[in-house]
Amino acid sequence: MTVLSTPASAKRVAVLKALAHPSRLLITEALMSGELCVCDLRDLVGDDVSTVSKHLSILRSAGVLTCEKRGLNVYYSLVCDCFGEFLRCVDQVCALPPVQPSVKINCC
Repeated sequence: MTVLSTPASAKRVAVLKALAHPSRLLITEALMSGELCVCDLRDLVGDDVSTVSKHLSILRSAGVLTCEKRGLNVYYSLVCDCFGEFLRCVDQVCALPPVQPSVKINCC
């Protein structure tokens, strides 16, 4: 079976894959409050710097994060400030019973 993909859908897949890891989701949730440096994100995730840097690289490649180097520190922030709205929409979907194809929700 061949899956047809548009450039827009390929980009969406990349973003959703990037967010689909618990540590990367935790990082993006923390950045909803504002920018953080790598050392803060390392402490938050509880992994070594190289592992956190790999997560940050994946999020940057997907276009979710941006970064700025200041002195010896690198600060990360979300590219867009609507991430919280997206998560609220996801939360509403998660609250639905597993099989309810006829149920529609109004969100966002």
